[in-house]
Amino acid sequence: MIPKILIAGVGNELRQDDAFGLLVVRELLKNKSIPPNVMIQEIGIGGIHLVQELHNGYDILVILDAVSWGGKAGDIFWRSATTSDINELPKAEKRNFLADMHYTTPVRALMLAKAVNVLPAEVYILGCEALSTSEFEMGISNEVKEAIPKAIAQINNWLDSKNEF
Repeated sequence: MIPKILIAGVGNELRQDDAFGLLVVRELLKNKSIPPNVMIQEIGIGGIHLVQELHNGYDILVILDAVSWGGKAGDIFWRSATTSDINELPKAEKRNFLADMHYTTPVRALMLAKAVNVLPAEVYILGCEALSTSEFEMGISNEVKEAIPKAIAQINNWLDSKNEF
């Protein structure tokens, strides 16, 4: 069976390297040979949009995002994501968590997706180590810009492996 896959680019163009996920999605959307079982979407900073899209029933979710995981700027990481259960949060924290889901982090969106039972069985993050995510500055670093084609190649190779018959 060929899995139904969502590739979601998250981030904020106004925060420099935080635009990584958005820029990768835009490049992927230029590729006219994306398999029909793959949906590619720019999510931005609206985590609730991701949860809404997951209601369409996906087997696999790949989140593209800028990360701060201790590598060098421009390093690409592919990791399985684990998601906490929202019910494990203390009551006051849960109330704050649910107060504003429009501008939320991918972690919160995944927690909500899990809570409403739309989180796919497989969730991955393709992250790029950011150099800078300053507030209100557009333009990405050269390191992250150079990582975009590498990320696209990694996604395409992964998609090829998932869509072999």
